[in-house]
Amino acid sequence: MYPNPNNYYPPPPPPIMTPPPSAPFYPQPPPPPLGIHPHGPVPWSTGLCDCTDDCGNCCTTCFCPCVTYGRVAEIVDRGSISCGAAAALYALLEWLTCCHCVYSCFNRKKMRAQYSLVEAPCGDFCVHCCCEPCALCQEYRELKNRGFDMTVGWQANAAKQACLTTVPPPFTGGMMR
Repeated sequence: MYPNPNNYYPPPPPPIMTPPPSAPFYPQPPPPPLGIHPHGPVPWSTGLCDCTDDCGNCCTTCFCPCVTYGRVAEIVDRGSISCGAAAALYALLEWLTCCHCVYSCFNRKKMRAQYSLVEAPCGDFCVHCCCEPCALCQEYRELKNRGFDMTVGWQANAAKQACLTTVPPPFTGGMMR
């Protein structure tokens, strides 16, 4: 009935207190979503009529626009279509229907969304219908100016960027034993 005096119950452990951090920690705001620029759309790095800035690409685009289109499409679509497949489809549309500009304007729209580029000097469809070679050259130069090597395709560019990405060491608060 009465509690046994031989039973010993230890006192509860003292509360665990963490030492105050040595420096205040301010979390960084998350980066904006891909393609969203915090200050609105940005201009293209080169103008529509600056084709001669890259003479090699200018000549390739004039004589065989399907090659330039294929290279741009592979990067913009992030490797979901190969350069060869995109170029062949473009050439087929050009040869059969002469409506290749309808097909290529969609890549310009995707590219503008990915990099938050302005729709200038006019709509994507108008740019491609009025001056298809200039539009392809501008898209090629834009990707090249953003660090892509247009001759190696998406996989090699993604691998190169993965090697350049550094990961900061993990943060551990306080002193550890």
